[in-house]
Amino acid sequence: MPSYRIRTATPDHLDAARAVMLDTVYRDFGTGYVPRWHADIIDLAGAYLASPRHTLLVALDESDPVSPVAAVAALDSRGPVHPPNPPWMAERYPNGETAQLRRVYTRPGHRRRGLARSLVRELVDFAAADGGYRSVYLHTDPAVPGAEAFWRSMGKAVCDERAEMADGGQGIVHFEVPLS
Repeated sequence: MPSYRIRTATPDHLDAARAVMLDTVYRDFGTGYVPRWHADIIDLAGAYLASPRHTLLVALDESDPVSPVAAVAALDSRGPVHPPNPPWMAERYPNGETAQLRRVYTRPGHRRRGLARSLVRELVDFAAADGGYRSVYLHTDPAVPGAEAFWRSMGKAVCDERAEMADGGQGIVHFEVPLS
């Protein structure tokens, strides 16, 4: 039975964290690596370790010495950008005041064990401790199995592009998670 420990990623965790992320974008999203969407995955240190207001967490399976990173989750201080997001979304969640959750991914063999929920709680605590964030934001692709239901259990949908935009937008759902 795996025993998990959540911790802030160090440079030693970056290759394994990147592997979890790339596996997810290829397997679960079906898009593969797209530089304009996934550039942070390549430069994890620059995106999440260089700024004290950003972080990357890993859930380590301490019983697996070969592939111990079971899940990842990140946070940065960049709000949603317009375009492609609706202009009001960029205004509501401005850079610097918004803690954006990113890359909350769990390896398939470790799912349904509460890892993503624990990682998100740790990220929200990190944002609250920062003192400069006034909201926690994320967006998800509802085509990814389980993603929409998970995020609805963690926060409030503030825009479902499928229903609220005349052309369906990008088909994503935007959420706000309580900052507490």
